[in-house]
Amino acid sequence: MRVARSSLRAPILLGAMLCVSATALAQPESATAQDAAGLPDLDPTSEMAPLPGMEVDWPEPADADATPPTTATGAAGTATPGVKPADPGVAEIQTDRHYSFGIEGLSGGEGLPVEAEAAIRARFKLLSALEEGKGVGNTAQIDRRARQDEALLKQLLRAAGYYDSDVTTRIDDERNQRLGVVLLVTPGVLYTLSAIDIAGVDGAGDRAGELRRAFGIEPGQPASSDRIETGLTALKAELGREGFVFAKVGEPTLTVDHEEHSVRVALDVDPGRIQRIGKIIIDDRKLFSVKHLGRIARFRPGDVYDAAMMDDFRRALIQTSLVSAVTIKPVPTADPAVVDIHVKLEPAPPRTISGSIGYGTGEGYRVEASWQHRNLIRPEGAVTFRGVLGTQEQSLGAILRRNNYKARDRVLTGQVLFSHLNENAYEARKITLAAGLERQTNIIWQKKWTWSYGVELTASKEDDTVKATGAPRRRQYLTGALPSSLSYDGSDDLLNPTRGYRLAARISPELSLQGSAFGYVKAQLDGSSYLPIGGRTVIAGRARLGSIMGAAAERIAPTRRFYAGGGGSVRGYGYQRIGPVDINGDPAGGRSLAEFSIEARVRFGDFGVVPFLDGGNLYAARLPTFRNLRYGAGVGVRYYTSFGPIRVDVGTPLNRRRGDSRIAVYVSLGQAF
Repeated sequence: MRVARSSLRAPILLGAMLCVSATALAQPESATAQDAAGLPDLDPTSEMAPLPGMEVDWPEPADADATPPTTATGAAGTATPGVKPADPGVAEIQTDRHYSFGIEGLSGGEGLPVEAEAAIRARFKLLSALEEGKGVGNTAQIDRRARQDEALLKQLLRAAGYYDSDVTTRIDDERNQRLGVVLLVTPGVLYTLSAIDIAGVDGAGDRAGELRRAFGIEPGQPASSDRIETGLTALKAELGREGFVFAKVGEPTLTVDHEEHSVRVALDVDPGRIQRIGKIIIDDRKLFSVKHLGRIARFRPGDVYDAAMMDDFRRALIQTSLVSAVTIKPVPTADPAVVDIHVKLEPAPPRTISGSIGYGTGEGYRVEASWQHRNLIRPEGAVTFRGVLGTQEQSLGAILRRNNYKARDRVLTGQVLFSHLNENAYEARKITLAAGLERQTNIIWQKKWTWSYGVELTASKEDDTVKATGAPRRRQYLTGALPSSLSYDGSDDLLNPTRGYRLAARISPELSLQGSAFGYVKAQLDGSSYLPIGGRTVIAGRARLGSIMGAAAERIAPTRRFYAGGGGSVRGYGYQRIGPVDINGDPAGGRSLAEFSIEARVRFGDFGVVPFLDGGNLYAARLPTFRNLRYGAGVGVRYYTSFGPIRVDVGTPLNRRRGDSRIAVYVSLGQAF
């Protein structure tokens, strides 16, 4: 950024340098030659004779009471300044002193606005030489650091629009020989922008107005270099979004008028011509073909080049987990209005081995291990082998997952799973074959509408009890299902929504063979809403309704009934601990479901507190009756990270039944809903 001033004042630094040169004396080759020249014999241990006019007096201390420099006796009995008598021949080293420092004049009276002051103090702390010195140094070092920080503060004030500011230093002696360094600031007058001249922008045609608005700088605004730099960045981004791939933007020139306290900004722009997209070019096709890259990209040949779409393309390629680095570059073609998109990919390791071990009071122990190859079936065909060994679950399965299948964010899945589940409600041994296709939402591109549909075939042996008598029984089931879902997301964030609402509907027609064939339909409807209150509180609510129509609960396989209770249901109760129970007090599941939750999410920086109230119940009837609702209440804490909040909720049942725990704890990633 070039700055032209109407008047310049630069301090002149005066100094003196004293250079002393010594001539080496060569000893004559023989005593005869020395005598012939009339020179006396030389004693190498004798002192050098004084050099006339070259003596330099030792400087007097600034303080009359200060102790004069220590002297020591030299070889010939003369006093040599600056040498300690305790260690003759060693030059004195200045002693380090501790210091503190501060800034005065930035705030109060004619000081800066609060936001500007905070920004300057934050930057000063990062760049300050006094700060870097950690409060220790000799007097020369402290003086040098103070002068550097004077210049730094002036630079930061100019960047904030205070072009005639003044900074001086005061050094005070504090207790225990500690120095106090104070930078005294006189900000002066805040300069404003008098005119903004963007030369050449009219070459963009009908898009010139959009480019000017993107720059966003208007006369009368503070002449802050941050504001100008932000506008410059926005202008370059808008040029890229509008298709001006090879636009040239010069450095802004600032003309400062000290009499009017104003700054004039001049900027040269050469937009060039709008470019359209040709084809995608890739160096190495080991990971993806050009065809697959075209599926991931949100642009097509013939579209106007858009830098935002290129950034989305880059992030989508990184999200595949098969790429460690991506370079995307527009390349000119024979057509001056068309650019090809050159893509260079650095592959990431395709295999992952993972494992976990845990224990829960309601679940017992659990050990899980998996091996995954993310590109075994190209392109993006990830195969995962997964095993679980635990108190309540033992399973082994293989999963095929093809991301970006035929289109961006479309996922094809296939699964075979052998499992043994031992829950309070049932014990089941199952073999499951399933396949599905879904349109996903994600953090990169959060979608309004998502959907899924698939097919599932399950063969199982399931043990439960007769609800009325408690007698144990074992039945075999062969169940076929066609599950599908449709969801709408009108919230503002995938993992931490603060406003908007969500709706989701799931329906699964199922045919069961148990003795004889019978069919039923399982349906579920979920909704949630988020309302911000003030600056740091969000009121969130959730409701869920479910129904199984076409068969009695006793006839439906226990693993396919509704259950309630737990961290994703009614907090305060254990998993499956709400609803009808058999004569032994074990959960029996139900045909219909009703749940609700309401909570206040109060955030304090990176942490938050969430009081909540949940309620719900299961029913044997086809539709929920909303009677005998079970309530749970509690409080949670949140730690907000860059990838979403970490949730810890502690709840208690308000109308506890025999066997219900008084306290339940839930830990997970993301909000409860």
